[in-house]
Amino acid sequence: MQYRRMRLFSLLAALVLIVAACAQPVPVSPAAPAGATASENQAGAGSQSAAGEAKPGGIWRTASIADAENLNPILSSDAASAAVSGLIFPGLVGQDPFSGELTPEGALAESWSASDDGLVWTFKLRQNVKWSDGDPVDAADFKFTYDAIASDKIETPRKDLLEGIKSIETPDPYTVVVTYDTVNCKALSNLGIALLPSHLYAADFSDIMENPMNEAPKVSAGPLSFNSWTRDDSLTLQRNPDYWEGAPYMDGMIFKVIPDTGTQLAQIQSGELDTMGLEPAQLETAKAIPDTTIFNFQDDGYDYIALNLANPDNPQPGRDADGKLIEQDPHPILGDLKVRQAIAHSLDYQTIIDQVYLGQGYQIGSNVLPAISWAYDPTVLPFDYNLDTAKGLLDEAGWTDSDGDGIRDQDGKKLSLSLLTNAGSNVREDLGALVQDQLKQVGIEVNFEAIDFGVLVERLLGQKFDMVIIGWTGLGADPNDDAFWKSDFDTPGSGFNFVSFQSARIDELLTQGVTVPGCSTEERAPYYQEIQRIIHDDVPYVFISGGVGNTLYSTKWQGINPGPWSFYYNVHQWSLSQ
Repeated sequence: MQYRRMRLFSLLAALVLIVAACAQPVPVSPAAPAGATASENQAGAGSQSAAGEAKPGGIWRTASIADAENLNPILSSDAASAAVSGLIFPGLVGQDPFSGELTPEGALAESWSASDDGLVWTFKLRQNVKWSDGDPVDAADFKFTYDAIASDKIETPRKDLLEGIKSIETPDPYTVVVTYDTVNCKALSNLGIALLPSHLYAADFSDIMENPMNEAPKVSAGPLSFNSWTRDDSLTLQRNPDYWEGAPYMDGMIFKVIPDTGTQLAQIQSGELDTMGLEPAQLETAKAIPDTTIFNFQDDGYDYIALNLANPDNPQPGRDADGKLIEQDPHPILGDLKVRQAIAHSLDYQTIIDQVYLGQGYQIGSNVLPAISWAYDPTVLPFDYNLDTAKGLLDEAGWTDSDGDGIRDQDGKKLSLSLLTNAGSNVREDLGALVQDQLKQVGIEVNFEAIDFGVLVERLLGQKFDMVIIGWTGLGADPNDDAFWKSDFDTPGSGFNFVSFQSARIDELLTQGVTVPGCSTEERAPYYQEIQRIIHDDVPYVFISGGVGNTLYSTKWQGINPGPWSFYYNVHQWSLSQ
């Protein structure tokens, strides 16, 4: 079901991609240099309680730094929403929590096959999966969900899931046939979005955007169902006794909104929480908490500084209604490549990783992580910390300190930029302060502010920013991240290409890389390696660190066995020890 895959498809949950540094575990590629492990120096270490028998009941309590946006999986754009909806709504495709392989295990589809030319995918659905009101989860739900995404009535960041789809047919209630115009090497993962209960919506999709179910889903086909939601406080799910894989042992789950990670840790210590994502500075304290253990994993994501290449006072889409490129009004400062390169050379990455991430990170050069070994290009090196180079680039760009106040200027205008991040993440707030100090050394004034997460997302998607410290996670094992870079997804208000990056060559390469006949990784690799070089050289992002995560959780619960690709894959089997 969807909760097995919520990390694989977290990217598809829009700004679930934008998460705090203390996020819950997300996938690590099987090729990653470091695996996911549980700490062995804990009181009660291990994935299950060492003693006691399972008993029904209990509420699992977890924390989020921000509240969910809404619980419609095709509309939501944040990690908190995805975490909840992933436990309620089913998906067509599953994922092995340990290998990352896409699998029918735990999914709506019990099997699938592709035609010899790779254009037609046929899915056979399980016939024992039902919504909690008794209506079957069937092919109509799949077709309705994807037709809704395609509808002009729906504002959704999921449009990229439709790429290459020619038709969706449902010859019977338990068969789905998806036909593509061209080979799509991401077909399976693109078809894994959580599905809507079609029988509860208008057939023309007219009620989806404002439907009360966006905040209070009436039905569930997952292990848990909706119970209640107090905005900015907590959201409660309850046991779904009719869950097709077996009724959960637990009574339910509470998602508590706790923006401050220090408060989260205190609530772990007092027994008010069962789990949290640790910031690096919290590791040593966490190791001494009884009846807990730490799940360590290499996150398939990274933190970065997004640089807006377009004028934040005049956001424009990347393409017009006819699909033609729209020339962007460039950012008055960051529109200059030399300035972006100077910023990249001004940061002391090793100091950042050592002091801010406390060693829980590693420097990267571009958008593909080393874990995806077949596509990663080791010759694309991270920017080096070189203040002389940075100053020289700014001089070439015409920014000099004419009045000797330490801040460069040009034609009477100060070289001043805003830098935003989400409040509540000590890592990102510390990083912002350090970036502010380091850029000042080369004469760039930075006005740094940590703001409410929801406001930050609005500013980011609305393209009304200069620079933002943020991160992607749940990227998966395929390097095709077209939603970040293609001009099609430069759509103010919803698109993930919020830096307004435009490159005809990148558009071409991303299309070619995902349409290689046979999807051979050897043949696909050159496309993604060239993409890495272009993105590195154009500096739409300043890549800060590859992710390493640590999740603290209670060993009073039995059955928890985190996989590198999923923490909650077997949540229906968790139980409190007696």
